[in-house]
Amino acid sequence: MGRRSSADAGFLEFTWVWNRRLNNDTPSVHRRIARWLEARHVAGERRLLLMAFRGCGKSTLVGLWCAWLLARNPQTRILVLAADASLAVKMVAAVRRIIERHPLCKHLLPDGSDVWASDRFTVARDGALRDPSMMAQGIGGNVTGSRAEVIICDDVEVAGNCDTPGKRAELRERLAEAEFILVPDGTILFVGTPHCEDSLYRPPTEDGAFLRGYRRLAVPVMNAAGASAWPERFSREAVAALRDRVGPLQFQRQMMLQAVASSAVRLDPAAIVRYGEEPEYREAQGRGVLTLLGHRLVSGGAFWDPAYGRPGAGDASVLACTYADQEGRHFLHRLAYLTHDPGAAEDPATQQCRAVAAVLRETLLPVVRVETNGLGRFLPALLRRELARAGVACTVVDHASTRAKADRILGALEPALAARRLHAHDSVFRTPFAGEMTEWRPGAAGARDDALDAVSGCLLAEPVRLVRAAPPARALDWRG
Repeated sequence: MGRRSSADAGFLEFTWVWNRRLNNDTPSVHRRIARWLEARHVAGERRLLLMAFRGCGKSTLVGLWCAWLLARNPQTRILVLAADASLAVKMVAAVRRIIERHPLCKHLLPDGSDVWASDRFTVARDGALRDPSMMAQGIGGNVTGSRAEVIICDDVEVAGNCDTPGKRAELRERLAEAEFILVPDGTILFVGTPHCEDSLYRPPTEDGAFLRGYRRLAVPVMNAAGASAWPERFSREAVAALRDRVGPLQFQRQMMLQAVASSAVRLDPAAIVRYGEEPEYREAQGRGVLTLLGHRLVSGGAFWDPAYGRPGAGDASVLACTYADQEGRHFLHRLAYLTHDPGAAEDPATQQCRAVAAVLRETLLPVVRVETNGLGRFLPALLRRELARAGVACTVVDHASTRAKADRILGALEPALAARRLHAHDSVFRTPFAGEMTEWRPGAAGARDDALDAVSGCLLAEPVRLVRAAPPARALDWRG
């Protein structure tokens, strides 16, 4: 019997051969996706959407699918679109490496000096087509004049390009251009996960669904019965831990593939762990050590979201002070609503800077970030002066927020509350903070969120810490 050719191999077999070469298994979730991609290709279905949970390896499988298409028909031209050009280049470079090493792709390696770069390459093929075999491009790039038999839209929707109606409209307008690049009977494959309520990937039955008429495969991390799609890597315990780390909203979107509305989020003050102790400072071997509730604190900082309205009117000027231990717990130790006396000799900014200096002296925090958007532009210099006068050793950092306020609050507070990693001092509950949490809704007008924004600034400035694993048990050697 002759050797099996690449034209005879199905996509699942093609994937299995590649995994065997890398000494990897082919998990059941990958076999499911591979069978679906091959079946859709054989059936001639040309509008496809693949949604699979983050970490599933869907981009790797789609890269293998591209190599398989080229192995079966070297004349194929494939365009990869992504939200950022570097993400598209990453897939094209991966496909190029597959072609260089896969046993069923040897006939694709060109002999001459044709294009063979990380962002585009041309395989050995007949004729003189103008476009390369595979090319990478960002959504904002210029692809006018290009032609392709296959277009891969890989993670074209990300958090940064769908957080406002204007950005979502612009994204849809740019994606509509793909139809003019595609040859007749060409294939478009969208690959991604929802990042907002009005997602590209909304069900086709909903009004305004962008991918209406597309054949879909959705692979959430867990099915309706709670069974993991990839139990070897995403066990029930690992999935629960991930949900705690990222928060319910992002878990539903990125892992369960549901375009959940941000307005469904509720910040529950009952999820905060309450305490009444004060931190204890001591010196050991010439080094300062700060502990709280028996935990050694390894970092901390303050965030000031200033305002200059009259007391009780307009936005509140809020200073949040937090610590963090080496296990990833956050301690909201002080939350100061700063006011000023309109009849005092000092100006309101100086009064507030002196109040901030007093809190920072008490908490021993090494850094304070000052929101400089709008009214706060001159405050850092003024605060440095007052800290120096008070003899407080604390670094002042100018901070300009670029993310939407609701996104900052959700990204910081929701995961911390879900994992019960946010602790707060009793004094915090004597402020309006708990009321702000209860009443706040993303996008709702008129809700107070000054303290939420300040606390979020503290949490987002902290590095993500991995919980230290217990040392492995030492085997007792009894054999002499």
